[in-house]
Amino acid sequence: MKTINALKVTAIALATVFSFNVWSQTSDTAAPSSGTTSTSAGMSKKEMRKANRALSKKVSQALQKGGVNMNGVQVIAKNGAITLAGHASDQTQIDKSAAIAKNVDGVNSVKNVLTVEYGGQ
Repeated sequence: MKTINALKVTAIALATVFSFNVWSQTSDTAAPSSGTTSTSAGMSKKEMRKANRALSKKVSQALQKGGVNMNGVQVIAKNGAITLAGHASDQTQIDKSAAIAKNVDGVNSVKNVLTVEYGGQ
């Protein structure tokens, strides 16, 4: 009976140690891969959301000033990475959108998933 209890305690201890190690590794590896920069490391979630909204607005304004029709275009910002989503009237608008967004201060990368919208629908 003492042997069984000792094995149970050992198994629980090993499971606990293993779970702490796994938790520690996933939290350490998640931070660098999330794309956060050193300047955003000390920001709270609220401050990050505010900065993302401000960058999204800044890119949207630059696109409008550059002559891009913003109907159907969404600008999503996350830690300096911009995603352009939705649809545009033609391929030149899509290319122009990506070029303008890349030149906005604070933008680290641009993912362009805009598609051409064909008329009638």
